[in-house]
Amino acid sequence: MSHRVLLAGIFHETHNFLEGLTPLGDFTTRRGDELFTARGDGSPLAGVLQVADEAGWTVIPVIDMRATPSATASDESVEVFWTAFRAAVEREAAAGIDGVYLVLHGAMVSKSFEDVEGEVLKRIRTLPPMVNVPICGVMDLHGNISPQNVESMQGMVAYRHNPHTDACQAAIDAARILDRILKSGERPVGLWEQPPVMWPPTGTGTADDPMRTLEAMARDIERQHPDILAVNVFGGFSFSDTKFTGPSFCAYTVGDVAVARKKLQELSAWCLAHKELGNRVDPSLDDVWPQVEANLKRGETPVVLVEPSDNIGGGAPGDGTSILRYLIRKGATNAAVVIDDGAAVATLSKHKPGERVRVTMGGRGSRMGEGPVELDVELVSTSNGRFQLEDRNSHLASMCGVNIDMGPCAVVRHEGVTILLTTRKTPPFDLGQLRSQGIIPEKLAIIGVKAAVAHRRAYEPIQKASYTVSTPGPCASDARIFPFQKVRRPIFPLDALQ
Repeated sequence: MSHRVLLAGIFHETHNFLEGLTPLGDFTTRRGDELFTARGDGSPLAGVLQVADEAGWTVIPVIDMRATPSATASDESVEVFWTAFRAAVEREAAAGIDGVYLVLHGAMVSKSFEDVEGEVLKRIRTLPPMVNVPICGVMDLHGNISPQNVESMQGMVAYRHNPHTDACQAAIDAARILDRILKSGERPVGLWEQPPVMWPPTGTGTADDPMRTLEAMARDIERQHPDILAVNVFGGFSFSDTKFTGPSFCAYTVGDVAVARKKLQELSAWCLAHKELGNRVDPSLDDVWPQVEANLKRGETPVVLVEPSDNIGGGAPGDGTSILRYLIRKGATNAAVVIDDGAAVATLSKHKPGERVRVTMGGRGSRMGEGPVELDVELVSTSNGRFQLEDRNSHLASMCGVNIDMGPCAVVRHEGVTILLTTRKTPPFDLGQLRSQGIIPEKLAIIGVKAAVAHRRAYEPIQKASYTVSTPGPCASDARIFPFQKVRRPIFPLDALQ
């Protein structure tokens, strides 16, 4: 008989230190059969649908909601998801529900719930038909994972890589665990551990330690202990102010619980002992500029200036002006930056390419930045801002699939700097973003990139040098500048640990 599986998702990486709330309208919502449009698009949702088709499940598509990382979510978004899910359970219970698959993030916070995923899982388990139904799912490596998350599920797989090139594969792996449970009747046990540590996003790239070693240790555990179905390493998301912010570890086992717990404790102990490895402190633009000039003189271009403080993938508004100002002040030529500013695009839409326009751009999204800049620019082009990812395994595919919409866009030029202005902030995780607007990244001397780690898959193959720099903004790497209230204490690096 075909197993009947409810499929749903709610996905948001929440930055609690940004002003305002993320409203329901910022979520892209698919309902019912609309979820099936994700087939083949490289997203986690596509991954579970692939396994469902292979295994012959009867998928009951419920709702999928996702928004770009941003400020605290409104409670309305949680309740819309929950209303749809509860209605599906009530509608389908008589015919039988064999399993549930959830596509989640792990660091979603709403106005009333600091652990949205845990709240959703708790509610699911309170529905009488769902008390013993196996729940599996996929989560982002940057989840701030609570015991409620882990213990409410029978199988969870986190992305193994940052940049998230394996989001679809992680979803496939979690779906195969659910299929195993449905066929075998096994009941895996979830275990959780967390050290008193917190790292900025710049410290959670899996090509570098500490995450490189932690991921290698986790994969060794899985190889050596076949009864442990999954070992997950979460780097955490330091801009969510919650009790469980920071790195954590979980495992699902059908074997000896004591063995799995010991292995998680080993991971946690290594993390604590090597806590300084993830505490990245970025140099200033002034500090790196002599090296940039040396690269330019030797023809070692493009040079990438990475700006974590305005990391769109971490929730920042993507409209910071610090690098733009600096490049202009230094007289940089053949440089490019991207700034999200729909108002500036609207102003420019009234003009034709070749016209010169005085326009104010950027600097309005966060009080932590340097503010707007007013420039005389030449309008180069305008477009609808739509493009398809060049890399189907892009970090961006894990969030949105392969079809991207930046909203109306304008390309302008001020002296030696080309500026792509967008209406919808779009993480710089794929070179198609620039190329679709007539900007050829390989031919540039300097590129400003608003990211922390996830841009690397796109830019490392073309760059000749890269410098991660400190600028004012809401995703700065120094956690000590943020007014944490809910995070557990003591915790590194906010506190000195014995």
